[in-house]
Amino acid sequence: MMTVKQVADLTGITIKTLYHYHKIGLLEPGEMTDAGYRLYGKKELEKLQHILFYRELDFSLEAIQQILYEKKSRHYMLVDQKKLIEDKKERMNLILSTINETIYFEERGEVMNNQNMFKGLNQAQWKKQLKEQNAYLRENYQYEIPVDNVEEEELNESARESKEFMDKMGFALKKGWAVNDERVKQLISEHISYINDNIIKLDSQGFVESTWFFITDEFHKNMLEEQQTGLTYYLYAASVNYAKQS
Repeated sequence: MMTVKQVADLTGITIKTLYHYHKIGLLEPGEMTDAGYRLYGKKELEKLQHILFYRELDFSLEAIQQILYEKKSRHYMLVDQKKLIEDKKERMNLILSTINETIYFEERGEVMNNQNMFKGLNQAQWKKQLKEQNAYLRENYQYEIPVDNVEEEELNESARESKEFMDKMGFALKKGWAVNDERVKQLISEHISYINDNIIKLDSQGFVESTWFFITDEFHKNMLEEQQTGLTYYLYAASVNYAKQS
């Protein structure tokens, strides 16, 4: 058994915090000595570990209390916390990437693309952005992107992969790689594989059609040309070459 001070020293939280957790019924000591000292055993330390994990995830004490009240198994809670922390880590990595990119532009006195400024958007912001995109698609193509079951992390990952692909294709164009260069074909192959695994089924001819859309649609064409002059046509030519050799 451990005293309050020993638990505080072990975990880094204060004695006052442990007293508060006891007071509100969140974490009661395993034993109380005749002298009134609180003692904590293995069971209490495991419970405290869960509490501190959830606190790191910004759960309120009331929310944590409700979770613990449901008496789910320790393994269940650990797996759940692992998933939540992994999701948070991915979100933080995306935000860190955005910060680094913003610093890069600031140091050079350049203007950053508005869309790139807000990578790591929450679900409500994604829905707003997709709503605006759908208004454009409805007006010009009588098509809509489904938004009812939009998943924030999936959209963030999709946007990240798409940007990385376009950045790499822009780099290939800048370096003068021919559209039939094996490196270019590899980039396209990996991009199509990602789309097939995570979004929709897309063959090489379907990819050609999507790159032709970038040429014929002024909005998307301008967006790519702002990134790299000639990128729209380079992407289309590379997709045609890839389809011929698939």
